[in-house]
Amino acid sequence: MHLIKSWIHLFWMLLTLIPCSIYLLLRLVMGASKATLYKCAVFWLNNCIVSLDKICNVKYVLKGMENLDGLGNLPVIVLVKHQSTYETFLMPVIMPHPVSYVFKKELLRIPFFGWAIGSLDMIHIDRSQRTKAFAKVVEQGRELLAKGNWVVMFPEGTRIERGEVGVYKLGGARLAVQTGAHVVPVAVTSAKCWPRKAVLKSPGVVEVSVGAPISSEGLAPEELMAKVQEWIESEMRRLDPAAYA
Repeated sequence: MHLIKSWIHLFWMLLTLIPCSIYLLLRLVMGASKATLYKCAVFWLNNCIVSLDKICNVKYVLKGMENLDGLGNLPVIVLVKHQSTYETFLMPVIMPHPVSYVFKKELLRIPFFGWAIGSLDMIHIDRSQRTKAFAKVVEQGRELLAKGNWVVMFPEGTRIERGEVGVYKLGGARLAVQTGAHVVPVAVTSAKCWPRKAVLKSPGVVEVSVGAPISSEGLAPEELMAKVQEWIESEMRRLDPAAYA
């Protein structure tokens, strides 16, 4: 039954993606602001999260959101544990500022979805050109942070199996150091309900824990990322001890 419900949810996401993407692109052609386009995208993302709850009984709980209260209009890089697609959909829904993802340019080729995200304030990079890619991240990241957007990155680079630790890359920390941004670490137990690269979604609760902001001032990227990794991984073990037994 869980598998059937999972397929129903996938079908519902695809069914709603097409009209939402067309609407977003039409608004783009009509000269709508980036803020309006972002709201259209968040509407669809929230629909995916709510429908996942209604169809598959996958809920989420937030912890530590009060840690964001004192940030105001400060530049912020959000570094998130990456276990499934779930947190990709969730971050724009729960964050108090518009967020901009850093993602590989290949995603732009996905029909409807890629076209939609290509119209938003995002940073798409060519991973094969590392030096140029990071220069683009810094240049566009600085502009987006100045506009009030928060930049979201997954420091492990890709989705990681439940209970495992990926290699924490320095890109997010380097961006924070070069722009003077604060870093907010986020731990997410999404793989308990929606495992990496899986269609099956199991009923349960995804815990999302937001850590206290970490100032990048006076820190080398390696030091900053070490602090981020220590907090995220210790928090993951607290939230999901069975996975790390």
